[in-house]
Amino acid sequence: MDRRHFLAALAAAAAPLAQAQNWPEQPIRWVVPYPPGGGTDVLARTVAEAMRPALGQSIVIENKPGASTNIGAQQVATARPDGYTIMSADNALLAYNEHLFSKLPFSPEKDFSYVGGISRFPLALVVHPDFPAKTLQEFLAYARANPGKVNYASPGNGSPHHLAMEMFKVRTRTFLTHIPYRGAAPAVADVMGGQVPCMFIDLAAGLPIIQSGKLRALAIGSAQRIASLPQLPTLAEAGVPNTEVFAFQGVLAPKSLPAPLVQRLNAELNKALASPAVVKRMQDFGMEALPGTPEQFRAMARAEARRWGEIIQQAGIKLD
Repeated sequence: MDRRHFLAALAAAAAPLAQAQNWPEQPIRWVVPYPPGGGTDVLARTVAEAMRPALGQSIVIENKPGASTNIGAQQVATARPDGYTIMSADNALLAYNEHLFSKLPFSPEKDFSYVGGISRFPLALVVHPDFPAKTLQEFLAYARANPGKVNYASPGNGSPHHLAMEMFKVRTRTFLTHIPYRGAAPAVADVMGGQVPCMFIDLAAGLPIIQSGKLRALAIGSAQRIASLPQLPTLAEAGVPNTEVFAFQGVLAPKSLPAPLVQRLNAELNKALASPAVVKRMQDFGMEALPGTPEQFRAMARAEARRWGEIIQQAGIKLD
């Protein structure tokens, strides 16, 4: 290699480090693939505000809902990998959609840089207080005695709540009828009103409702009991093993984001997760923080994609 080519190669190798040292020089766009006001949106805003002082730039939340998060994801997948575009990503993008859709305009595994995890929160099986079952075993006995006659609500086809119940049905060999809604709020409202008897609910929305007695929780989909509902058994304790069901969130960036920028974003994200404001918000939502490395977040997401792919295939669910 002659001197000119050597210097060019040296400059190219040094460019990402120089970029990271100067970054950020302008506001950062954080895409949330859901409407404003939901749990994902609120958490993203809380974490972004906690990251802002260390970064010295504002983080602007941009809501891009639609197509089971695919609209927002495609915008990020095709954005410049310069550290000024990141996004919230959850089960839908990282574990479900590659199995639910025949074709995606991007690969969840190959077309993003994984930055790190934000949170995970278990789903609980809840029933209307008048439902004739006070334990999970009583619920199963009733469902088996009335195959196909017990309806369950969800925020929509392919949602974590829908797929949690499909896994539950596979594990328990029960036949329940799905009633999809357009969002969590109307689904929860109809279960509270008694129009639909049951659903899996995430604790971000369900914890205060359960604690108030407006819905009865039968079991929690976590590996261990949770502090906010210590009397509530896990699905495994209640007799349904191998049925851990939870929603998770993390941060992605466009593919080929330079490693120094990934490392800086990951470091600031982990610091934010330990901040008092974020810790309190997660406690209010019944969430568990997911600090760690980009590699750990990627490994968890890919493991979830394999686990849920089997359930989606068994249930024959497609969204196109």
